Amino acid sequence: MKHTNSNFNEYADMPQPPAMIELKTALALLALIVLTVASFLSVNIDWNNLFSNEAMRSSKEFLLGFAPPDLSSNLLNKVSLATLETLAMSALGTAIAAAFGLALAVPASGRFGIIAKHGTRLFLNFFRAVPELVWASVMLIAAGLGPFAGTIALAAHTSGVLGRLFAETLENLPKECESTLRINGSSATTAFLYASLFQALPQLLSYTLYRWENNIRAAAILGVVGAGGLGQMLKYHLSLFQMPTAATVIIAMLILVAMVDALSLWMRRHLTD
Repeated sequence: MKHTNSNFNEYADMPQPPAMIELKTALALLALIVLTVASFLSVNIDWNNLFSNEAMRSSKEFLLGFAPPDLSSNLLNKVSLATLETLAMSALGTAIAAAFGLALAVPASGRFGIIAKHGTRLFLNFFRAVPELVWASVMLIAAGLGPFAGTIALAAHTSGVLGRLFAETLENLPKECESTLRINGSSATTAFLYASLFQALPQLLSYTLYRWENNIRAAAILGVVGAGGLGQMLKYHLSLFQMPTAATVIIAMLILVAMVDALSLWMRRHLTD
């Protein structure tokens, strides 16, 4: 009997396996399911009308209007120039945003006190909360039509996004390397540049390249409000119902996005390594 009690006590002292799912996780999943169902109900989607024969016929007629695309040499030259303009807008806007984002991420990571941290984060939240189209509309009034307004609009919105991401990266870095340099007599600036910034650089570059991919798509959309590039061509030809010409512009957009995605993926892999 003593042997049995001893075995029972040993089993009771053993660590028990964790529960399959914690109560907090279960409640969070339940809330997510409720929100998803409520979202579908509030949108009031008419599935019957969406997949009706009339809707299918109209969609088919509209899509067939794009074929075949216009491949005339004159149009291809214009599309090539607009593609380069869209690429330049996205690259320059992302580069400006990366510089401003890094400059604002330093105080936003808490290196200059709690007041500077929350003040800078509020500033970054404002810039990233305003969509690119709104920034482009404001810039078009100030700078007029063309790619300059689109570039500044991309830079303004992306500065807020990258600044917040950079700040989170810098704030979550291990402090040992920078502290070691400070203990050995390095200044705060030197310790930050040679320790923290060096550690965070692969992640910062990865975020920048990812936002460049997004800005390629955004630059194409900004042309709809007159900010230049492929988007402006697309709006113009669609408004005139020149569907084959619009199809050529759309194909150029798809090729540009695919090329930038592939290039960005290759650069991220090599920079991370």
